[in-house]
Amino acid sequence: MAGLKSLKHETIASYLFILPNFLGFVIFILVPVIFSLILSFVRWDILTPPSFVGFSNFVKLLGFHSVAGRWVANDPLFWKCLGNTLFLMMIIPIEIMVALGLAVAMNQKIKNMALFRTFYFLPTITNGVAICLLWAWIYNYDFGLLNSLIIKMGTFLNISVTKIPWLTSVKWAKPSLMLMGLWIMMGGYNMILFMAALQNVPRELYEAASIDGANGWQRFWSITWPMISPTTFFIGVMAVIGGFQGGFMQAYIMTGGGPERSTTTLGYLIYNHLYSWQHAGYAASIAWFMFIVIFLVTFFNWKFGGKRVQYSHY
Repeated sequence: MAGLKSLKHETIASYLFILPNFLGFVIFILVPVIFSLILSFVRWDILTPPSFVGFSNFVKLLGFHSVAGRWVANDPLFWKCLGNTLFLMMIIPIEIMVALGLAVAMNQKIKNMALFRTFYFLPTITNGVAICLLWAWIYNYDFGLLNSLIIKMGTFLNISVTKIPWLTSVKWAKPSLMLMGLWIMMGGYNMILFMAALQNVPRELYEAASIDGANGWQRFWSITWPMISPTTFFIGVMAVIGGFQGGFMQAYIMTGGGPERSTTTLGYLIYNHLYSWQHAGYAASIAWFMFIVIFLVTFFNWKFGGKRVQYSHY
C-alpha cells in the first residue's frame, strides 16, 4: 500500500511539473490555431460581427475566372506575393553552401579561431530591426554606403557610373533583400550546426583516405558530405519552412512591400489584410494556405529527400 501511495504521489507530481507547459501550449498555440481555422471560414472586418461564408475565402484566394476568353486570378495580388516569396527563397541553396564553406573554414585549427566564429555569428543574435535599419542605410540611394563606394570606384577607374536604386526599383529590390539575407544567414545557426557535424566526422577516415591518395575535394565528397548529410537535410527543411514564413520584417521596415508590391511576401500580405485592411477571415485563409503548403513540402522532403540521407554512421 505504501508503494502504491508513493507511486500515486509521484504521478501527481509529474503531472504538476508538465502542467505549466501544457497550459502554455493550449492557451498560446492550440486555441489560436483552432480560432484561426474557424476564422478562415468567416468574413469579419473586426468592427462588425463576423458572418459565415464557408469556403468563399479560399475560392477567392485560389480561384480563377474567365475574362474575354482567358483565365484571370480572383486575387492577383496573392499570386504575386506567392511569386515574391518563392523568388526570395531562391537564395536558400546559396545560403546553405556559404554556411557550409564558412563552417569548414571555422573548423580549422587556427589561432584566435573563437574570435572569428563570434564575428560571423554576431549578425544572427543582433536585433532584426537594427539590421534592417543598417541595411536600409547601406542601400540608401542618396547617401548610402554601397552607392558611395560605387561612385568612388567609378571615379578611381575613370569610368562613368550611376547610383543604383536598390530598394526603390522593381529590378533591384528583391535581389537587395536576398543579399542582405545571405549576409545574415551565412554565419548564423546553420554554420554552427555544420561545425558540430564536421567535428563528429571521425578523423581516421580522412587519414585512411589520405593514405589511399585522395585529394581534398575527393575527401570532401566521399567522406565529409555523406557524413554530414543528416545535418544538411535538417538545415534544408528548416530553411524552406523559414523561407515561406519570412520576409515580413524586411518588407515592413525597409520597403513597405514596394516598389509596386515587388517585395510583399505572404507574411506581409497577411499583416496587411489583418491590420491595414481589416480582412481578418481572409488573412486567416492565407495563413492556412501557407500551413498546408509548408506541411506538404516538408512531408515530401522527409518522404523522398530523407532517403538520400545516411544515418548508418550515427
